[in-house]
Amino acid sequence: MENQYNYYNSDGMNGNGQSETPFHEDNGGQKHQVPHGKKPQKKIPKAVAVTGFALLFGVVSSGTFLASNVVGSKVLGLTGVTKTNTTATKAVSSNASLSKSSSVVTSDVSSIVENVMPSIVSITNMSVQQVQDFFGGVSQKQSESAGTGIIISQNDSELLVVTNNHVVAGSDTLTVTFADGTSVEANIKGTNSEYDIAVVAVPLDSISEDTMKKISVATLGDSTQLKVGEPAVAIGNALGYGQSVTTGVISALNRSVSETNEQTGETTESDAKLIQTDAAINPGNSGGALVNASGEVIGINSSKLVGDSVEGVGYAIPISDVSDLIQNLMNQETKTKVAEKDQGAIGIKGMSVPAEYSKQLNMPEGVYVSEITKGGGAEAAGMTKGSVITAIDGTTVSSMDDLQEQLQYYAKGDKVSLTIQIPQSNGEYEEKTVEVTLGAK
Repeated sequence: MENQYNYYNSDGMNGNGQSETPFHEDNGGQKHQVPHGKKPQKKIPKAVAVTGFALLFGVVSSGTFLASNVVGSKVLGLTGVTKTNTTATKAVSSNASLSKSSSVVTSDVSSIVENVMPSIVSITNMSVQQVQDFFGGVSQKQSESAGTGIIISQNDSELLVVTNNHVVAGSDTLTVTFADGTSVEANIKGTNSEYDIAVVAVPLDSISEDTMKKISVATLGDSTQLKVGEPAVAIGNALGYGQSVTTGVISALNRSVSETNEQTGETTESDAKLIQTDAAINPGNSGGALVNASGEVIGINSSKLVGDSVEGVGYAIPISDVSDLIQNLMNQETKTKVAEKDQGAIGIKGMSVPAEYSKQLNMPEGVYVSEITKGGGAEAAGMTKGSVITAIDGTTVSSMDDLQEQLQYYAKGDKVSLTIQIPQSNGEYEEKTVEVTLGAK
């Protein structure tokens, strides 16, 4: 039997999932039959028999009472709270196996949190959206969303923070708030929508010396060594209230999550294999850290399942799976937005090729070039109609919105490197990189 669930990240994106069927065990009994042919026993005096039966009844009653306590404890979860807590605490601190009798794992993770918290930041995304009223008029509305980030590196001039792409998407202004409460503006370094990863940069000259002493770079762990059942701690800006901590375990590994497009109804499965945890992941936690018992970052919190019958199903991106991607994003040039009147244009007309159509039509996911503008940069670079743009300066684009968002950081006259897929006569596509000088919008 299959149940449908909603899949949410901090932007409210949804999808579906399947429930896992619970199981139970049956304990069977075995009867022993007395063999035939035994000689009849001699009669026992009545007084002795009564005394014997009384003793037997006492022994059986004691055994039954003890068995009832054991069964009751296991079935009803009536184990000692103090003992469970002590066992769990020792198990976490020594990396020993958890007691099989423990039904709930709780422990003191304050030392872990104390070490990790200086490397966690809150991220506020201020954006302006076009809103259409009842009469067809269009107005601009400012919106604010909250997320989390992890300090992962520092270069000569910047502090680098990794987060989810959906945390920074569409931003006009990004603000990073450090563990000591100070806030500074940040710029996007690089993004990848396919794996929902982004790196933002904070200029070092905008951070005070006092703040620099109170923050630190996170220690990254090896998510390929994770085991189901080991402890996990999630830290993030839950609901935008500031940093909070939740605990749990690694529930499963290599999970695939399907997302449903609300407009088309099409369902697509993410290429990324995620960590599942029962540590609570709430809106605002996106981009935050999932850490192990050693305080190492093993995942980037990204989403959760929501439904009437769902509880404790959150997801994180395994840090080892995206370490190379994060490094590439860190090496990109920091982007600052250009005034709209000065922004450049490629010189094309295009349309999005979303994942669902990409599979149906056997086309690359990206921006389909439906027309080449005469005298534009694309024509001068030799681009042709029918090509599909998949990246700009190394940043993946999977839609027209992605491409237009990236072009906000380039002025007319700038040169950009476009990765395009060119259709071949056999129905396949050949990848090519072209340099395009941007013209006026």
